[in-house]
Amino acid sequence: MTQPAYIFMDFDGVTHPWGEVEDFRCLPLIEAVVRDYEEARIVIASDWRVLFSLSKLVSRFSEDLRGRVAGATPHLIPKHGSELHGLREREAMAWLRQHVPDVPSASWCALDDAPGNWFTRSRLLLTDFKRGFTDEDAGALRRMLDDFRSGTPRPAAQPPSFLRRA
Repeated sequence: MTQPAYIFMDFDGVTHPWGEVEDFRCLPLIEAVVRDYEEARIVIASDWRVLFSLSKLVSRFSEDLRGRVAGATPHLIPKHGSELHGLREREAMAWLRQHVPDVPSASWCALDDAPGNWFTRSRLLLTDFKRGFTDEDAGALRRMLDDFRSGTPRPAAQPPSFLRRA
């Protein structure tokens, strides 16, 4: 079996345009991609995880994919403003350390509309916050997942040590 590929997913600006009706109108397109990759697992990395229970968040997904939502990242509280840059990636790495035996070889990517949340840009699929996840983004996600499947994932460069906080 192929090793799991974790998709750390934001909601606002990804599943629907940011600042508009929170109707998750783009989620069916994301789900269509995930259905084609049995190894794909979703980890919620949205601020919604601090507002709603995991079961409430999982209920947003189609019934056939709810079991593929592997959880939500921990909520880390920055001590300084400088720790905001890359915070989502630090939360994702904390989640991986809790759930994956070999983090450096883990297959993961992120769907987010805010580039400052992630150090490892090669693993970030950046959406346009005004549009959410699009057909073009679906093609990019498929390419990332194909790379993981073929064993040629994009490098996960380590952020500078002073920025690596769990």
